[in-house]
Amino acid sequence: MPLRPVQVNIKAVDGSALGRFWAEALGWDAVSPGVTTYVGPAGGLVWPEPLGLGIDFVPVPEPKMLSKNRLHLDLATTSTTHQAELIARLRSLGASPVDAGQVDVPWTVLADPEGNEFCVLEPREIYLDTGPIAAVVIDCVDPRAMARFWGEATDWTVRELADDHASLRSPKGVGPYLEFLRTPDAKTVPDRIHLDLMPYPGDDKAAEVDRLRALGATDLDVGQGDVPWTCLTDPEAHEFCVLTLS
Repeated sequence: MPLRPVQVNIKAVDGSALGRFWAEALGWDAVSPGVTTYVGPAGGLVWPEPLGLGIDFVPVPEPKMLSKNRLHLDLATTSTTHQAELIARLRSLGASPVDAGQVDVPWTVLADPEGNEFCVLEPREIYLDTGPIAAVVIDCVDPRAMARFWGEATDWTVRELADDHASLRSPKGVGPYLEFLRTPDAKTVPDRIHLDLMPYPGDDKAAEVDRLRALGATDLDVGQGDVPWTCLTDPEAHEFCVLTLS
């Protein structure tokens, strides 16, 4: 059975502080059971989050590079008033405006305290039931090819497929979308943010990893050593990990 996306993984110099920022930003809870800080919906954290994607903040010594991340989060709003209030609250928490080349657009581009870009969208009907994260957005050269790979790699369903934009979503119809936006430039630096996938109970992780390789994934050595997860890249070299069932 295809894998399920379970969390967004974000590298951070101060994972605890950045986790607290995003917990406040999303109205979620943050816990630090070990080295990493996990952020998920309030009301009793469950991992993996059954109705969406959590965020795992992993401490690293290197700060974010000046180049724009090729994966970012889009935040949903329910009205123009909500959008304005959310932007003001995020800035009070430490977010800052970013010029990413956008011109006269209805959404606002911000960066979190460690410089990771994200967008606060104007209200859109398609995102009214996603929760605070509307979409996980990946810049790519070929959205169609990326949607085909990720659609076969995961159990998420392709919802839109075009030359400039493609999207997937959980077959349960809950949580954020996974979107691919066409950009002219190819990936050149390591990802600061990536997705983590996991097999379903009873499925064979090794067999799933072999299936991903057959689809076009490539093994990735980032110095991880002997760990229970597997690091791979998709056909456009975006990193992702396949976790082991706990």
